[in-house]
Order: sequence, then structure tokens, then C-alpha cells
Amino acid sequence: MASFEPAYIKTRNQGLLKKKTQQAYGILKACTLCPRACGVDRLSGEKGICQTGEHAIVSSYSPHFGEESPLVGKHGSGTVFFARCNLLCIFCQNYDISHEGEGIEVSSQELARTMLSLQATCCPNINFVTPSHVVPQILAAVDEAAEGGLRIPLVYNSSGYDSADTVAILEGVFDLYMPDFKFWDPKVAEQLCDAPDYPERAREALKEMHRQVGDLVLDEQGIARTGLLIRHLVLPDGLAGTRDVMRFLAKEISSNSYVNIMAQYRPCGRAGDVPSLRRSITDEEYQEAIEMAHQEGISRLDERKRVFALRWF
Repeated sequence: MASFEPAYIKTRNQGLLKKKTQQAYGILKACTLCPRACGVDRLSGEKGICQTGEHAIVSSYSPHFGEESPLVGKHGSGTVFFARCNLLCIFCQNYDISHEGEGIEVSSQELARTMLSLQATCCPNINFVTPSHVVPQILAAVDEAAEGGLRIPLVYNSSGYDSADTVAILEGVFDLYMPDFKFWDPKVAEQLCDAPDYPERAREALKEMHRQVGDLVLDEQGIARTGLLIRHLVLPDGLAGTRDVMRFLAKEISSNSYVNIMAQYRPCGRAGDVPSLRRSITDEEYQEAIEMAHQEGISRLDERKRVFALRWF
């Protein structure tokens, strides 16, 4: 990837990255960064649903070898896990991070140093996990890191519960977007994360992401340079609405969409509150999801099984 220049370099050279950072920080005064639109003044210490104030909370960072194949390469995706979350699914497999906030507050300078340390280990990208509620902090850190020599692509790895307006601010900063599309049915989204507007907001966000970066593009080594990857976690008893999600992706995003249909659901957190979520999915349910994707016109599927290998502070 020696000849590849990430989008944020040009944006920074044009003086636009600081403007985007200022614009995003301005939103924190009455926060509407995400669809929750809590309206709290995070710059004054008020906290909304994400329970995050002025500073981002980082839970862990490391080269991660369990991510999608185009992100991993030989050295692992440079993953930064942010604590807290704006969606808060009751079955989250990182419940201690997303709901309980395990991690430490970091300044933009500290976050920038983290990014540079991951680049120094030859990670092919910086992969921000759960970034939706800390967009201003990320932008400030990217500016600092670019000054310090950061030159690898950035991955926006979100739940899909993003404001399209906030995603629009990120144009020219992120080369890679990797959102989930978790649920199609608003009633399921309301039951599992108290967000009945999730399906609509996810559709809007994915359209904006694809408008910016298009379909996934790989280099000669099969490493992602630019584009959109979509994750979809198969849930028991069809709760995720897989067929409808795949139909939307094929017809309204792109039939060439790169999709990871994930099989690793297991009961975590408060999953026991919902009878259907008290068990893992069956092999039959997973294979049915794959067939649905093919039937609806999605055939560019990631098949790498995910593992978890984190380094804690």
C-alpha cells in the first residue's frame, strides 16, 4: 500500500480536517451526534445515554487478527475499542465495555499516540470500534496523528445506529466504513435496544457511507483500501430479519456489497430477558441466512471466523 494515500491526508492539507473537528465539537454542546439526540452539553460534563462526556473512553487497543479478511493482513487490524455505546443491545458480547464502561478516559494526544503505535506494528489500518458517540474526539486525534506521521486508512466500525448528518461530516476522513445492520423490524429493535428507529437510521447511514466510499476495493494483497463492508449478526428465530436486510443491501446499496454474515451469537448480558435469545443459533439457521443472501443477490461474503485477542492497558 506504499502508493496509497488515505483520504484524511488530503482533507487535512486542504485545512478541512480542523474545520470538521470544530464542527463536530460544536455538536457536543447540545449533543445530537447520534440518533438518540440526547441534547446534553457534554463539554460541560453532562452525559446522555452513552455516558461519555468531553473525553473518549478507550477500553483496549491491539492488532486484531479476528476481523474480516480484508482488514487483517499479516499483522492484524489496528483495533481501538471505545467504551460505552449509543445503542446498548441487551445481548452485547462486550457488555462490560459497552454497558459498564470499562476503560480509561484519554486525551486526543493519547489517542493519537495509540494510533501511531499500532501503525508502528505494521497494522494495515486503524479500526475504531463503537465510534458513533466519540466522532469529535476521533477527528481531533486523527489530526494529531497525521501530524505525527499516520499514513494508514481509518475504519469506522459501528453498530449502524448512526446519524447520516454526522457521517456526512466524516466525508474525506474515513476510507473504510464497517457498520452493522442488526435488525430490520422496528419492534425487534425496540425490544432489544430501545431504538425502534434503528432500521430507518441504519438504512440512511449506510446509504451515506456508500455514497462516500462505494463498494469495497482491495489491493494486490487482498487488503482493503476503500469502501463499505457490512456486518450482519444472525439471531435465533429470525429476529435479525436477514432476508429483508439482504434485499435492501442488494437493491438499495449495491449487489456488489461485501457482507459478513456472522454466526457467533451466544447469550450474553441480559439476553435471558428474551426467550428466543437464550440459545445460540443452529447450523441450520446460519446456512439459511447464507442462502437468503444468495437468493436476494448478495454473493460477496466474508467467510473468516472471528476470534478475540485484545491487549488491555
